[in-house]
Amino acid sequence: MTRNPGAVQERVLREILSQNAETEYLRRYGLSRATDRDTFKARVPVVTYEDLQPEIQRIANGDRSPIFSSRPISEFLTSSGTSAGERKLMPTIHEELDRRQLLYSLLMPVMNLYVPGLDKGKGLYFLFVKAETKTPGGLVARPVLTSYYKSEHFKTRPYDPYNVYTSPNAAILCPDSFQSMYAQMLCGLLARRQVLRVGAVFASGLLRAIRFLQLHWSQLANDIRNGTLNPRITDLNIQDCMHEVLKPDPDLADFVCKQCEGENWDRIITRIWPNTKYLDVIVTGAMSQYIPTLDYYSGGLPLACTMYASSECYFGLNLKPMSKPSEVSYTIMPNMAYFEFILLGESAPSLSRNSPPRLVDLADVEMGKEYELVPRCVNFTPIVELLDSRVISAHFSPALLHWTPERLH
Repeated sequence: MTRNPGAVQERVLREILSQNAETEYLRRYGLSRATDRDTFKARVPVVTYEDLQPEIQRIANGDRSPIFSSRPISEFLTSSGTSAGERKLMPTIHEELDRRQLLYSLLMPVMNLYVPGLDKGKGLYFLFVKAETKTPGGLVARPVLTSYYKSEHFKTRPYDPYNVYTSPNAAILCPDSFQSMYAQMLCGLLARRQVLRVGAVFASGLLRAIRFLQLHWSQLANDIRNGTLNPRITDLNIQDCMHEVLKPDPDLADFVCKQCEGENWDRIITRIWPNTKYLDVIVTGAMSQYIPTLDYYSGGLPLACTMYASSECYFGLNLKPMSKPSEVSYTIMPNMAYFEFILLGESAPSLSRNSPPRLVDLADVEMGKEYELVPRCVNFTPIVELLDSRVISAHFSPALLHWTPERLH
């Protein structure tokens, strides 16, 4: 896909426009079923979220007509707010999970090139679902990762020796944050010698887990010592799965107490989970402030940032995941969306219909220049807001026809 990104991008755009030719949005701009790039660029403007809000609200209120998509809207994804500081509703379709699952499936094959033997142990990942709501029209609105964890793609995923977690699904899917964290930490301690990597989505999430261990290690050790579960864990699904793995282990309980009872938490991750090869967390952008603290707790283990994604769209993956955080770059996967770019310095504070920004195609970015990313055709719909503060630096090798953007902030 990355050898000829221009051709892949044309195909992606053609498929999206063809599939959604009769939607209200495309008919508004008079495409007349045209699927070529020139017509699309000439007639369909770059817009902001605010431009789309009236149509989004119609969908939220129950309008099931083909406004943006010819396929039924399955739910709303809520943005994390990490870029623009406010949450937004983004309609999506069920089929989009297949595309995102493809990107997930590439992460461990890439990582295995740099860290062999990951199929011989488990990953201790602290994963959580967040609260979801329903719109007036009855559609669920929830964060993108909550949507994924609650999907059949995740819950009934086939066994993969490279993706075995210490945390059972019941713990990940428990909506009570204390019970979820407690069960995941307890399972991680029980399988401490099998753990080969430790992670969370964001660096802040992993630090919350360490803080949780600082506060509750004595209760966890007591459960391990006696083979009983903390009475605060009332979730029946968690109780059932913990009953299968929790047996009295006084030696492990003594070990946990010895490691956690003092003031010195230097290298606590490698002391408790001695076979850990790296930490799998996002430490770019706003998360970079936590790097020194992670280094303290892990003894300087490598920090792997494996993928580049947002609620709006999944973009690509890190083909050199063991690189230093300051050197992280992500390779855009041209099948994920139709991408365009605004050369930094040319974008106006607001998008004006009278003076639209000049858009550069994925295959036409120039080495050494900085751009803002505009994924204008994502999954099913030919419009997406300009993503604030996603500035990238392009590195392009004509000989390889391979383009890798570096996320600066």
